[in-house]
Amino acid sequence: MSTLYLFAGAAEPVFDIARVIEEAQADGWDVCLGLTPTAARWLAGSLEGLAVLTGHPVRWDYAFPGEGEVWPEASAILVAPATFHTVNQWALGIVDEFVVGVVAEGIGKGVPMVAVPCLNAAYARHPQFERSVETLRGAGVFVLRGEGESGMGDAARFPWRVALDAVRELVAVG
Repeated sequence: MSTLYLFAGAAEPVFDIARVIEEAQADGWDVCLGLTPTAARWLAGSLEGLAVLTGHPVRWDYAFPGEGEVWPEASAILVAPATFHTVNQWALGIVDEFVVGVVAEGIGKGVPMVAVPCLNAAYARHPQFERSVETLRGAGVFVLRGEGESGMGDAARFPWRVALDAVRELVAVG
C-alpha cells in the first residue's frame, strides 16, 4: 500500500479532513495526517479520533532528537488546504514548522507533491504569493489553482476530489 502524507493548514476546509482521509483510504492510500500548529489547535478535540482513523499519530511538531520515525516513508504528499503562510514558508525554505520542514525536504527527495492553496483574495494578490507558487512549481510541486484558493468561506467548494486525483496521477506517472 502506498503512503500519502496529508498535510493541512488552518483554513476552513480542514474541518472536513476526516471525510478526506476516508476518501483517500478508499482510493488505497495509507494516510498519515500532519497539521500546522494552528490547524492542530482547531482540531484539538478530534486528534485522537483522527489518529485512530489513520492508524498513525497525528503530527504537528518535530520529534525530539533520537526519537524514531513513527510514520512509513511517503509515496506522495498532499498539502491542502495550503494557506498563504504555509505556501510562502515552503517556497522560502523557512522550516520552523513540522509540515513545512517535511515538504521542503520532500522537494530534495523528489517526493511527488500536490499543493492546493486556500486563501482570501487579498492574500492571493500579494506579490510574494505568486512568486512562491512559481518557486514551488519550478521545484516540481504541482500547485492546483482555482476556486479553492479564494474559497475560505465556502469549504464545501474546496476541490478535495480533484486534489486526491492529482496526487494519484502524479504517482502513476512518476
